[in-house]
Amino acid sequence: MTTAWLVLALGNSREHAGNDGYDDSPSQHYSWDSTVQNHARVAVGDVIVLWDRKELIGVSVIEAIDTASAVKTLYSCPQCGKADIKRRQREKPAYRCGKCGHLFPTPRQKTRTVTTYQSVHGKRWMNGHGLLSGSELRALCDAPKSQLSMRPARWERLRQVLLDATGQANTVKDIAAATRLAVTGGHRESVVRVRVGQEAFREQLLRAQGEICAFTGPTPAAALEAAHLYSYAESGEHHEYGGLLLRRDIHRLFDLGHVAVDTASGTLDVASSLHRYPCYAQLHGQPLVVQLRPEHRVWLDAHWLSMRPRA
Repeated sequence: MTTAWLVLALGNSREHAGNDGYDDSPSQHYSWDSTVQNHARVAVGDVIVLWDRKELIGVSVIEAIDTASAVKTLYSCPQCGKADIKRRQREKPAYRCGKCGHLFPTPRQKTRTVTTYQSVHGKRWMNGHGLLSGSELRALCDAPKSQLSMRPARWERLRQVLLDATGQANTVKDIAAATRLAVTGGHRESVVRVRVGQEAFREQLLRAQGEICAFTGPTPAAALEAAHLYSYAESGEHHEYGGLLLRRDIHRLFDLGHVAVDTASGTLDVASSLHRYPCYAQLHGQPLVVQLRPEHRVWLDAHWLSMRPRA
């Protein structure tokens, strides 16, 4: 089942002063850190739904998550130690604690090393201003009364609401197609639970694709390999529509990033270091031989982001 996250993006409108906020650009990226509940549950392929408590800002799919380590300054009430403090606009003292009501000129400060996260989600961004109110979004959450800044939401219901509200069926379906297709632990659910091994994965691709290298054309089956479009070594999972048949040498070059797919143009991008080899240089700018599914494009986009500098 697709996972969706309703995340709070307040920008300069944030009321509390417990920290210095986050560098968000809603249509491109969203930031959080390890002090936020649910921080480690959000994953690539999840739907991200941004709101400002009043209305929907927009919806997209997480293409990548950049992580780092940083030192974060936390502010709290000097009397009760709670972080629920607010800056007062005109009155003095400048701060008020929302828990104990204490007024004070300067909050208590402490630093903490945190893991930072920033989503990359601009490719399939759909502007949501004016489509759904805050109360409508809360109703789509697993816990409508939750106050968490990152909370799980019910994607299937949200998807239908967006279809009804926008009429943009293609955009909503594109978001749906781009969501995570991982089968946990390399298994998929059918009538019985079956482990999908590498050989079975290859056989499945041969049945679907035939004896064709997706990048170069007809190739004997003995020379074709099942190429994962993501790092199988890292995930240990076979993803449905997460692979293509590639010639052995092309597979190796793809894994190394020397050959990639520009899904915007649907063509191959061959690194300049290979241009002195005619058999590879001639592939540069050529369209793929097979028809890509939307799911293939998601993985190929992620491969492109990891192997090519971002614009």
